[in-house]
Amino acid sequence: MSDALDELADFVSTQELHRILQERGASVSLATTYRIVQSMADDGLLDVLRADDGEARYRRCEAHGHHHHLVCRRCGKAVEIEAPTVEAWASRIAAENGYTALEHTVEIFGLCPECSAAVAAEHSEE
Repeated sequence: MSDALDELADFVSTQELHRILQERGASVSLATTYRIVQSMADDGLLDVLRADDGEARYRRCEAHGHHHHLVCRRCGKAVEIEAPTVEAWASRIAAENGYTALEHTVEIFGLCPECSAAVAAEHSEE
């Protein structure tokens, strides 16, 4: 399972990962896939992204340490980003309100350059 995740560039749902594993001949149940993926996410080995429908999607990220993602709404391509201004803001807001052990997630959704071009081309044909 780890090898499959290493080879995937984009976020995938647990069901998509299970399908990929089955296509590769792995004999792992969907329930086991869910357990392993959740365990890997809990251990910080996978990043988790919540889709608009609430489904969790996972990816092994290349960035080490805390980071965020810029995600294409159309194709799902994700770019890892660091956001020191966001980090400073989150720390300040937490401190102002007496919160400690701060955690946060920032995901920015838009259209990647390729999808922006494709959408523009579709509209120019109309």
